[in-house]
Amino acid sequence: MLDALHSVGNASSVHHHGRDAAARVDKARRQVGELLGCAPGEIIFTSGATEANNLALRAASAQGGALVTTAVEHPAVLETARSLSAESSAPLVTLPVSADGIVDLAALEASVQGEEVAVVSVMLANNETGALADLASVVRIARAAGALVHSDATQYVGRLPVDLDDLDVDLLSLSAHKFGGPQGVGALFVRRGISLPHRPLLVGGGHEKGWRAGTLNVAGIVGMGAAAEAARRQLGDEAPHITKLRDLLEGELLAQLPGSHVNGARAPRLPGVTSITFPGAPADAVLASMPAIAASDGSACSAGAPSPSHVLLAMGLSREAADSTIRFSMGYATTEQEIRRAIDATLRAVTHVQTVMSGTAGP
Repeated sequence: MLDALHSVGNASSVHHHGRDAAARVDKARRQVGELLGCAPGEIIFTSGATEANNLALRAASAQGGALVTTAVEHPAVLETARSLSAESSAPLVTLPVSADGIVDLAALEASVQGEEVAVVSVMLANNETGALADLASVVRIARAAGALVHSDATQYVGRLPVDLDDLDVDLLSLSAHKFGGPQGVGALFVRRGISLPHRPLLVGGGHEKGWRAGTLNVAGIVGMGAAAEAARRQLGDEAPHITKLRDLLEGELLAQLPGSHVNGARAPRLPGVTSITFPGAPADAVLASMPAIAASDGSACSAGAPSPSHVLLAMGLSREAADSTIRFSMGYATTEQEIRRAIDATLRAVTHVQTVMSGTAGP
């Protein structure tokens, strides 16, 4: 990335500076394609998964028909779907999920029976609980209804293997910073052969095959490509390591804090995300009591919002329980020593807050 920052060319220009920048972008496109198991030409670079989600749903909905998604999607999908539905009066179907956060397939089948459906959008892995979707079944049901399939795979890519030759989705969103790349750059996979109208959020020079306008962020794209290559090389070793750390964190906290529970524990989950409810301990107070620990009360993208997590509410948690839930995330660089420090800090913070809230604290 540092080297690319000194590249002065616009990747769309034909002079030698531009060709140098274009070559760097082409290499990154190949690297991201290799991580996903797709052709480089099926990758559209964006500013992140939020833009990719917007582009995917805007293009798919232009065909006409209902938009189908789930109650536990990221706001970048839910709010986009709501906005598109309001603009076009297209029906919007929001599917319920089980207590473990898994989409109700029977409800999906019922929603597409006899209906014209433009797109079904289901995230591959939930950003708050790590619950993994049965995307193969979603694709089968959507295909039978003639609908396109989009998946927000932001949390999944770079953590578990993806092969888009086998995963029969039409559109898939990802973000570089979730697998060690820089913030502010992402991509949209668009399967070769599908015909969709381009509905860019910004109009202009028609970069990235007309999907978006604006000079490419060459340094960011180079960083995304390098991170994709690194992630692909270490996928086999990373998941077992992080799973061990997650299990250590969950096991110690649940053993020493009676009444605590992991949300979505019975579902297949990502190795690096856990959502734990600590009854009687509001999450904001717990986090304030352990400032050295980087955790959050729900999605980082909606942290600080006055309402509790829509994901947890959709899973059937009460508002009080949702407000007493903390999300912990682990990655390739997390160590066992850090997990043990997090366990100690969390035990102290939760015990302190529970004591204060119960009114049994001393003078």
